[in-house]
Amino acid sequence: MEKDFGKKVVLITGATSGIGKATALRFAQAGAGIAAVGRAEQALLQLQRQVEATGAPYLAIAANLSLEQEADAVIATTLKRFGGIDVLVNAAGHISSGTIENTTLTAWNAMFEINLRAPFLLMQKALPTIIERRGNIVNVSSVTGLRAFPGVLAYCVSKAGLDQLTRCAALELAAKGVRVNAVNPGVVVTEIHKRGGMNEQEYEAFLQHSKTTHPLGRVGQAEEVAELIFFLASERASWITGATYSIDGGRSQTCAR
Repeated sequence: MEKDFGKKVVLITGATSGIGKATALRFAQAGAGIAAVGRAEQALLQLQRQVEATGAPYLAIAANLSLEQEADAVIATTLKRFGGIDVLVNAAGHISSGTIENTTLTAWNAMFEINLRAPFLLMQKALPTIIERRGNIVNVSSVTGLRAFPGVLAYCVSKAGLDQLTRCAALELAAKGVRVNAVNPGVVVTEIHKRGGMNEQEYEAFLQHSKTTHPLGRVGQAEEVAELIFFLASERASWITGATYSIDGGRSQTCAR
């Protein structure tokens, strides 16, 4: 499997932290060319040093994926540098708290722009080259796409939408040899919750509580999710499409507690 990606190009959003960064490094270890998309230019430069240490080609693209013109630029820049895209990994994500009673339209729209609209745009815009190269797409969803959780309404709905986008696209693209899958992590140690408003003390308490809500008794690590993404993008998963894979320590098997 390590040899599968020696001449492949992988475009990864949300590549500057968390699951996206771990995924970029995993594919780089397998020799893939990495087109890394993120907002933080300094973080992209830091990732560059780590990727280039593996000997893999690297392209940093600073972009705001809520803007269609920047999504266009992401694809154009990648094609100009590498000539094509074999794998698209939509790992950029956003979370914030809110219920059906108090979620504002602004918060709702912001959630959908990053978690659902941006993956849709990039999938659509990358499809000509992915179809040509018989590549595949992996979307980073969440356990909240499969199960309902209180207090994060817009996040849950956006991830459920991403799961359905994955299934619909997989069905439509199967005849063209393009596979589309999603991974659905439980709580993973990343920056997303702190960017969504939790302070350090709240986040630490959240991680401790999550040990009790995940049957395996711990939270996940970004590298574990990256390994599943890597597998799904590889030829060893060549008969898997339209799947939403739980990787959550058993969280999606539990009832509310």
